[in-house]
Amino acid sequence: MDKKAIYNLSYGVFMVSTKAGEVANGCITNTCIQVASNPVRIAISVLNSNYTCDLIKESGIFAVSILDNDCTFETIKHFGFQSGRDVDKFGNITPPTDCNDVPYLGWQSCAVISGKVVEQHDLGTHTLFIAEVVDAKVLSDKEPITYAKYQNEIKPKNNAASVKEDGKKIVGWRCKICNYIYEGSKLPEDYACPLCGHGADDFEPIYES
Repeated sequence: MDKKAIYNLSYGVFMVSTKAGEVANGCITNTCIQVASNPVRIAISVLNSNYTCDLIKESGIFAVSILDNDCTFETIKHFGFQSGRDVDKFGNITPPTDCNDVPYLGWQSCAVISGKVVEQHDLGTHTLFIAEVVDAKVLSDKEPITYAKYQNEIKPKNNAASVKEDGKKIVGWRCKICNYIYEGSKLPEDYACPLCGHGADDFEPIYES
């Protein structure tokens, strides 16, 4: 099965944030859809290994920043390629907050939606949160980014397969999204992470010690 075919589904790209007590965090996801209209409800899917997932389960609230076409890879990298367990993602910025005091992106986003969780379902690798929309606002008239555009135009291509560090041998590959490790010197171009489903472009080489 060629999992790259899944990239052609009409996803958006979002920064999902939450706040539990005094701890705020956010991560990148490509899954957010409206699932009901009266009351308005949305569903998001968050990787179980993400710190944001743990915090949403604790707080029961979140905000979805809908990223726009001006969004840079640096922004996606900041929220999506490092863990809130290791860094304070909001530590060096002053973001606006929603009606639940949850920080969201007031830049590179065209809208923000605030939700209160009413159901959650464990999907194995991810948790599906269904939430009632408690607030929403338009931030700009810019077009929302699509997941296909992110994959094809924004995300840098991985050229590390043929590179060695100081002559050291590559002994494995680590998924930058969920930290899954593939053992072997060469990662297949069509490889997809068995945990989070991300492709070879989201793996980094592990060198011999």
